[in-house]
Parts: sequence; C-alpha cells; structure tokens
Amino acid sequence: MNCIIIDDEPLAREAIEMLIDQTDGLDLIGSFSSAENATGFMENNTVELIFLDIQMPGINGIEFARTIPKETFVIFTTAYSEFATDSYEVDAIDYLIKPVKLERFQKAIEKAHTYSKLFKADYANNNIEQVADDFFFVKADRRIFKLYFSNLFFIQGLKDYVVMHTENQRVITAMNIKTIYDQLPKEMFVRVSKSYIINIKHIDSVDNNTVYIGTNEIPIGNIYRDFFFSEFVTKKILGKL
Repeated sequence: MNCIIIDDEPLAREAIEMLIDQTDGLDLIGSFSSAENATGFMENNTVELIFLDIQMPGINGIEFARTIPKETFVIFTTAYSEFATDSYEVDAIDYLIKPVKLERFQKAIEKAHTYSKLFKADYANNNIEQVADDFFFVKADRRIFKLYFSNLFFIQGLKDYVVMHTENQRVITAMNIKTIYDQLPKEMFVRVSKSYIINIKHIDSVDNNTVYIGTNEIPIGNIYRDFFFSEFVTKKILGKL
C-alpha cells in the first residue's frame, strides 16, 4: 500500500517515516509540510493512504480530508486527543496520538490493509436481503451472510460502505449507514456518531467521549451524546444495576 505524510512539523514527519520503515506493506511515495503542497501531487498520483496531521497552517487536516478521493484512506496523526470525534466524521481509518508507538501504528496499518482488501472486491450489488426477528441476510463479497443481531458488536460507516464487526469477522457491503440503522432493533442498537452504531449488549465500558467494546475505542459524537447517555446508559445500563 503506498502512502504519503502531511504534517507541518519536520520532526513529526521524520517520526512517521521511521515507523513506516519498520512496518511491512507500506511504500512511502511523498512527504509534505502542508495540505496545499500535497494537493498537486495527488492530482497526478494515486495515493492509497495518507498520514495526516490535523492542526496545520492554511487548510487543516479535517478540511483536507473532506476533499480527497473516496478510495484514499486517512489515518490522522495529532498531539490532540480532543479531535478524535471530528476525525471519524470524515471517515478516518484510525486516529493516532503523538508520539505514536510502533505497536499502535502497526495495528492501524493492519486495519487499513484489511479494509483495502475488502474494498477491492466486487460489492456493486450488495444489500440487506431479508430481516427477521433476530437476524438478517446481507450480500457481501459475492456471498450471502446470515448475521445474528446479538453477534454484531458494532457497525462502522466508511465512505460509501458499512463494515459489520462480529467477534471473529468483518462483513462489508455498499450501503448507507442510515439504511442499515433503520433495519436494526432499536432496543439493542444505538447510533453514537455519524460513523458508528453500537450493540449495547457488548459494551465493556464507557466514558464521556468513548465507548469501549473489546479492544475497540468508539468515539461518541457531540450531537448523539445526550440521547445515548439518557436513553441507553442511564435507563438500560445503570437502570439494571
């Protein structure tokens, strides 16, 4: 997978370059100090993955991410954790806090490789085929999967797709996240951000900004926070203790 770095700090670019050198499956093809400098390069070159800083002079990372081709993945690299929710609103693959540790970096790259392989398959005619009381069928990768609601941990909207996460697999299909949310039982599932729907039965813990499901950290969007805490955390979780 080829990649570029966009960061206004030279030392930060060098740190990401070192992590790329230590990680298999990445080919660094450009390093830029601003989004403006990277734009011309991307007009003439196909870029598969961008390591993108958020706070930069001129066009910031969030603004720039809204303009890139839908086939290009973004991993944000920033010193500020408070931008995590905003990053997922623009369909980022992951969000890394500087200084980035190698293990955490490679986990993000593993996710990017997985999604890249899934997206390259033929998903043109994928959709939900049938919904029953406790499961539904969905077309994905030229197969039909039977997925039980109880086995779904969470669903991620990513560009023009949704990724359904169970304990042991990811199923991806071309679908709007609102479309699949409308099919799910609302007593079990809640939308916590523009990009995430979670199964409350699989929540391990929660704080004011994040839902933790296994090793996954799912950001809570500002416009969804009050509803999530009042209707689900207070009534359905704390109310049962």
